[in-house]
Amino acid sequence: MTHKKFFIPLWVSLALVFLWSLINPHDLFTWFLEVFPVIAGVIILVCTYSKFKFTRLSYFLLWCHAIILLIGGHYTYAEVPFFNWLKDVFELSRNHYDRVGHLAQGFFPAIVAREILLRTSPLRPGKWLFFLVTCVCLSFSAFYELIEWRVAVTTGTAAEAFLGTQGDIWDTQWDMALALAGAIFSLLVLGKIHDTFLKNIKGQRTDQIPISLETSKSSEST
Repeated sequence: MTHKKFFIPLWVSLALVFLWSLINPHDLFTWFLEVFPVIAGVIILVCTYSKFKFTRLSYFLLWCHAIILLIGGHYTYAEVPFFNWLKDVFELSRNHYDRVGHLAQGFFPAIVAREILLRTSPLRPGKWLFFLVTCVCLSFSAFYELIEWRVAVTTGTAAEAFLGTQGDIWDTQWDMALALAGAIFSLLVLGKIHDTFLKNIKGQRTDQIPISLETSKSSEST
């Protein structure tokens, strides 16, 4: 697959969802707060593309995360229709799209953080990498909660939809716990797949290749 065939569908679909998200959102101020990470992320990725190209797996995961944020920005996380339907059908205590969003906050960025650490530091796949990536994701989640706190203090009731606590006094703790769980699950499920993508990057350092992959490569050549 060429770069164009891979990136064009991602860019086009992201642009379409972004436009849909912007049209008649639940609240424009909340929309901006929720969607700002997508805008900032796209600018950063475009500006750094010539110097640091991520694997296609990382770009795809970032695309998935952006879609989740854009949907949440359009409806607000407490009012996504499908999850309101689930709430009514199963008599749930809240709209759980917010929970999905914070699980994604750990699941998708974990592979991106893993790739940055593997390609820019002496770290290799293993326990320390696993630990540090989860720390990065949990730290990012905690930092985001601090941002929500300051926005709420500054703007008052205008930030209620942005907070999305839905009456749960432990909502902040739930958010961070889910981000941590998402990061751990992502590393367990996608770690080896990510290693395969990294092997295809030109100039990848051999001391960062997992031992299992080196062994299998040696066996095949023999």
